[in-house]
Amino acid sequence: MIKGRKVSKGRGAGEALVTTQTISFLAGVDPDRGVVIDRAHELSGQCITGKILVFPRGKGSTGGTWIIMRLADNKTAPAAIINIETDLITAIGSILAGIFLIDKLDEDPTLLIKTGDYVIVDADESIVKILTQ
Repeated sequence: MIKGRKVSKGRGAGEALVTTQTISFLAGVDPDRGVVIDRAHELSGQCITGKILVFPRGKGSTGGTWIIMRLADNKTAPAAIINIETDLITAIGSILAGIFLIDKLDEDPTLLIKTGDYVIVDADESIVKILTQ
């Protein structure tokens, strides 16, 4: 169990999808399919729908907030997001979309959590539980 900081309230669980690269939702994620479309990104072609998406922070313009909200509307959003330190765009988008978000964990989540791990995010209690494969 790892402590962190609640950004967007709620609880979720699922399979982790982890990257050490920042994510631009506006130019990098297709909100209709929930797929990373940035060809230069290490998650290119991967689906984020229903996953616990772990990445350092978002990048890009404020349009990313709108894309996060569209992901939720289209039911293609991740189940939860874990960041090293959340940027304002990802925070606002997640809050408005109702996507659970936690950051500032005691340890770097991009190194601690592996893709495929089963992760429980309890943003209300500011904790993350990792069950390895």
